[in-house]
Amino acid sequence: MGQAENLLGVVKWAEFQASQTEGKKSASSRTNLAEGGGELSEFEAEVLQSDLPVLVDFVADWCGPCRLIAPVVDWAAEEYEGRLKIVKIDHDANPQLIEEYKVYGLPSLILFKDGKEVPGSRREGAITKAKFKEYLEPLLSTSTVA
Repeated sequence: MGQAENLLGVVKWAEFQASQTEGKKSASSRTNLAEGGGELSEFEAEVLQSDLPVLVDFVADWCGPCRLIAPVVDWAAEEYEGRLKIVKIDHDANPQLIEEYKVYGLPSLILFKDGKEVPGSRREGAITKAKFKEYLEPLLSTSTVA
């Protein structure tokens, strides 16, 4: 089995957020890959085959810094809508992805473009909105893959 064939389902963040915030703009470029299973690799479909660059946010429910950056990531999903897709990966439910992408700290951010990790895009730990913009803007403007 491939790294992501262990995913059970995809929870569309935008649909959830839209149901929670009537009349507000939803973060339609944010997806949760929360659990394992399924025949086709949802990670491959959502991340590796995406037409847009994809920022993968590796998180866990028990991770305090993950909760701290969640509002920043939600803001980014709205701010960069149409230019960037954000996919949240649950650390505990996806051990094969954690191993394959060598995620050692949480939260971890990795940018993918054209199905490959963008060199220099890995970021671990909590981050402010200003630092997040400093991190992401150069990657989006010059995102080349190895």
